[in-house]
Amino acid sequence: MYILKSPIEDKELPIKIHISFEKIYSYLEEICLDKTDIFYDSASQLLEEMNKYPLLRDGFTDFSLLHTYENQIQKLLSILFPGLLQSNEIKAASIPFDMTSFMLSKRFRNIIDNAGDDYVFDVRNFDNQNMYIMTCLYILSYLYNYHIDFKRPFFYDIPDKRTNTVKSYRALYNADFASIIKTDAAPEITEEDIKILLSNFENIDIWKEKFPPNSYIFKGFGMINLFDVTQDEVISKIKNTFIKRNISSLHKLEKQIRQLFNLPDLKLGISIYNKDRESHSNFIRHNQNHSLIAKDICTDPEHHFCNGIVDRVFNTSLTTTIPDLESYKDKMGENEFYKTVRGNKLQSIILVPIELSNSFMAILELGSPTKYELNSINASKLKDILPVLSITVERSIDEHQNLLESIIQENYTTIHPSVKWKFYNAADEFISPSTNSNSKLKNISFKNVYPLYGQCDVKGSSDARNKAIQEDLSTQIKSTIQLFDKIYNKESLLVYKEIIYRLENTLSSIVDGIKTTDELIITDLLKKDIYPILNHIKKTKPEFKSLIVSYESEIDPNLNIVYKKRRAYEDFITHLNSSLAKYLDLSQKEAQKFYPHYFERFKTDGLDYNMYIGDSITNTKEFHPIYIQNLRLWQLQQQCELEYIARDIDIEHPEISLQVTSLILVHSVPLDIKFRMDEKKFDVDGAYNMRYEIIKKRIDKSYIKDTTERLTQPGKIAIVYTHEHDLDEYLRYIEYLRKQEYFLNEIEFLDIEDLQGVSGLKAIRVAINYNKASKDEISFQKLMEITKIISD
Repeated sequence: MYILKSPIEDKELPIKIHISFEKIYSYLEEICLDKTDIFYDSASQLLEEMNKYPLLRDGFTDFSLLHTYENQIQKLLSILFPGLLQSNEIKAASIPFDMTSFMLSKRFRNIIDNAGDDYVFDVRNFDNQNMYIMTCLYILSYLYNYHIDFKRPFFYDIPDKRTNTVKSYRALYNADFASIIKTDAAPEITEEDIKILLSNFENIDIWKEKFPPNSYIFKGFGMINLFDVTQDEVISKIKNTFIKRNISSLHKLEKQIRQLFNLPDLKLGISIYNKDRESHSNFIRHNQNHSLIAKDICTDPEHHFCNGIVDRVFNTSLTTTIPDLESYKDKMGENEFYKTVRGNKLQSIILVPIELSNSFMAILELGSPTKYELNSINASKLKDILPVLSITVERSIDEHQNLLESIIQENYTTIHPSVKWKFYNAADEFISPSTNSNSKLKNISFKNVYPLYGQCDVKGSSDARNKAIQEDLSTQIKSTIQLFDKIYNKESLLVYKEIIYRLENTLSSIVDGIKTTDELIITDLLKKDIYPILNHIKKTKPEFKSLIVSYESEIDPNLNIVYKKRRAYEDFITHLNSSLAKYLDLSQKEAQKFYPHYFERFKTDGLDYNMYIGDSITNTKEFHPIYIQNLRLWQLQQQCELEYIARDIDIEHPEISLQVTSLILVHSVPLDIKFRMDEKKFDVDGAYNMRYEIIKKRIDKSYIKDTTERLTQPGKIAIVYTHEHDLDEYLRYIEYLRKQEYFLNEIEFLDIEDLQGVSGLKAIRVAINYNKASKDEISFQKLMEITKIISD
């Protein structure tokens, strides 16, 4: 007898196996009742012979008897193995759950013979420890009529030594020739027992408690049929290799998983989390409610989820099921996770963590509106698709990340549209088939470009910030003193006088100004010493509650301190920065139309910006000095426009009253710039060119030579230069813009103090006309025409 044994010896099962061919005997007896049946004679003859071996009908537990009665068993099962199909069908008699097969068809024997002597006939991706539970599920279906969809495809990978390949076969099992018999050792199974089992698919101890080992008898045998699915498997792998890097592929995933679970109302969600759990965001929006378990932003998973989910899903990456959401609530309470899932009208859910190759992990979320429709048993269906699912999710996230990065590059980084062409060329060369595999991306640099630098800075911003802090702290300390005075007048605790004394000393220490550490010290005093006392008084002394509530109404609920002056200052700076940046960005786009140039700006307390123009920046237009001259004239005009915007904002906020100062740095000698990959920005290249960067960093804090007067002053634009021909050029621009009412007649010619590593700088300072009759700008086209006239 050709027998394929299970790779696991002496496995424990809830059944004791009695190999029996009783149903074959019964089938033969049924034929013998009808003399008109064409198989009557052969069946009668076979039955007469087989009745001599009652053991084959009654059953036996000793598997060695398969060899002893080999001839009789082959005759008895011949009706299931017709000779005409022996070379075609891959079929064998089997012992289900024991995974032992015998009496193989001719083709089946040939496949096993060609697999090699070391081949073990074992199911792919199957945890043999689950065989115990699957046997229990079969018992539930057969004896208790409780049908749980636990079916999943079984595949065998069988090598073929002749072709040095591995073929894949799908197995189908038939247990029609067997029955289950309950023994006295088997306890009764109740509805409550079934609910417990549904929630504990992987807890083998519970299953063994409800279905003790050897407490049932499996009597009979089964049939196994294999089908060659090698081609389907290969096609599937090819498709997986070329999964589209498109987040829309997740649209189809929900439909496919519905089919897998046979649940038309199943919902699919995806959420993405930082592995360090410091923060996370769910940003795969394949439908309106892209996540079933979390809100758009959930900054603290340990507060949003219960400890059990945090431990299983986030810490140990285990698939987790909640078959009954209301039972979960009874145990864990109404946490944010429960509220979110309930809000999505779900009652059972499966969470599948997927480790990604980057710093994120994904959670696949399956939800059903029906209790126990999703459970720990049918969750095992996902096991076979998880590898493909991981690839799909990861590539979808990668596609989404690429989209985000392109938006960021377009709006926030220094890869300006005017220079993108060079980055694309470098990347195209890098991925070219002719490029050596060890090659690196080429450095991006531009030679002989003319720099322009300008800034519009808030004067005295540090002093204004400190003043706002001082006023907020003084206001709060004064109101705190007044509050404790009123409390002390009604309840004369000596400690209240001591608190008032400390507060008065603190107030006097900041009357003349505030030091760096004062804010932290006072905030600490309030939060640690004052607020706890007030909270206690509010709870225990009702007569003081209204006073304390009134006091607290002046405190920012998020920061827990008075924050009025500081917020007004921050709002002013934000409004100013945004207005200046928005204007300059829009205006700069027009300038790009006439000659492409590199532009970048930075928000500080105000803003500063760099521009580079030259032949190497563009690959589409020939360079001429007229373009740099026109850009300089445009820059000077724009500084005036920025000053007008800042003046209007200052008038709108009289309580702040911060003025700006403007500066332009002229550098008429071309230099080289290079993209710094580590800092993701352009910088000057070469030691000689570094002098320009040094001047930029130090010039705005410089003083006029032999004076204590700062170069930059409100109401004036300072233009720093090094060569006399630069002075002549800008005097022409100033004269033209003065006629357009941008400037007053006042012009100062200044020498700048020596800076560290830099000397000999000069400047002109010109007064801005804030009473310009018309605030209409001169168009860039008009400036170009004027530049040509001035140059001539």
